[in-house]
Amino acid sequence: MASLQSSAISFSSSLGRFSTTRTMLPQKPRNYKLPVVESKIREIFMPALSSTMTEGKIVSWVKSEGDVLSKGESVVVVESDKADMDVETFYDGILAVIVVNEGETALVGAPIGLLAETEDEIAEAIAKAKGQSGGSSSGSESTPEPQSAVGVSDVPKKIVATPNAKKLAKQHKIDINKVNGTGPFGRITSEDVEKAAGITPAPSKSISPPPAAAAAAAPAVGTPAKAAPVSLSEIPGSTVVPFTTMQVAVSKNMVESLSVPTFRVGYPVITDALDALYLKVKKKGVTMTALLAKAAAMALAQHPVVNSSCKDGKSFTYNSSINIAVAVAINGGLITPVLQDADKLDLYLLSQKWKELVEKARAKQLQPHEYNSGTFTLSNLGMFGVDRFDAILPPGQGAIMAVGASKPTPVANADGFFSVKNKMLVNVTADHRVVYGADLAAFLQTFSKIIENPDSLTM
Repeated sequence: MASLQSSAISFSSSLGRFSTTRTMLPQKPRNYKLPVVESKIREIFMPALSSTMTEGKIVSWVKSEGDVLSKGESVVVVESDKADMDVETFYDGILAVIVVNEGETALVGAPIGLLAETEDEIAEAIAKAKGQSGGSSSGSESTPEPQSAVGVSDVPKKIVATPNAKKLAKQHKIDINKVNGTGPFGRITSEDVEKAAGITPAPSKSISPPPAAAAAAAPAVGTPAKAAPVSLSEIPGSTVVPFTTMQVAVSKNMVESLSVPTFRVGYPVITDALDALYLKVKKKGVTMTALLAKAAAMALAQHPVVNSSCKDGKSFTYNSSINIAVAVAINGGLITPVLQDADKLDLYLLSQKWKELVEKARAKQLQPHEYNSGTFTLSNLGMFGVDRFDAILPPGQGAIMAVGASKPTPVANADGFFSVKNKMLVNVTADHRVVYGADLAAFLQTFSKIIENPDSLTM
């Protein structure tokens, strides 16, 4: 009986568990929150194609609005400060809106186009683009701004801010997501962060000194630099031509180089043996530029301090590679393609590499590492008949060599007898913080010996 009771209890308990499980099924379903599928409208940003690039110019759009794009496909051609480069998309989608048109410029990081995931999102992308352009404009069009903002509010918005703005926000503990950007397309600037932090711009620049002190302080403050353009009268019929992106970069580098203390040393080099070698190897495609670059690289290998660089004024770097940058004039500017590891390449391979670089430079297709990795620069105006000139030191390098034309010159030997030899003048501009006069003199002596006995160039 006990066993029967026990089994009955066991059965009822198991049945109870079973019935409990079954009674849960007809209960009201739980209110699960379905995930909201948000539209993915991505921005195509202006990329930083070089370390010195701050803005880029749209050369041409490879794709048009409405075109379907695949990841890795070229979308737009951008003119950087050195070259024209294709910009690829990182996502699949549809090019919904072109924000920056051909011929226009945009800051690095600013949106230049909008990418929609589906056709249904194209209208939303257009509304977003209108909202961004409306936010950057001023005037009577301020009323429709809230309407466009409502359409975009449901879309996750990416915060675009300048690097300095992000740094200031972190210093002042400001939530950058709550800062209203006043830059192009809502970009958050340093001034926006300072305004959010309650920091007013320093009024020292706007406060004018007393009239008597103003005249005395004018040279120190730099007023003449600002007043100079005003004092110059305009010449009727003159045309003002804005700098190209490349010319802006060249101008910036030239001004930056003025902060480096430099000195110059000239040296005469007899080129008869080099000229004879050139006639032999010219038919094999070797250029005089390649010969000079190879000779300079071999000399730098023996004098590494001339191949060094000083960037912070507190230390200098012995560069592990000898990369010879050679100045090339192209339409609209100047660029320096780099012969990397020039001391390790044989003369014929170096010449072939140089021809490829020149072709890419003139087509504005150089990659950043092909023009910004130079450790020593060579500038040759001798081909134009220039007998001597001084070159400006590029920022971040220790020296630059200016090569003049080789011309017949009377030369006296040790016994006092004269003969006519071909001689060129070489001037080197160097960073005096790193390279000293004795260093440069020793380097030029080695370079001269290599040129006067050039057999080692073909080994």
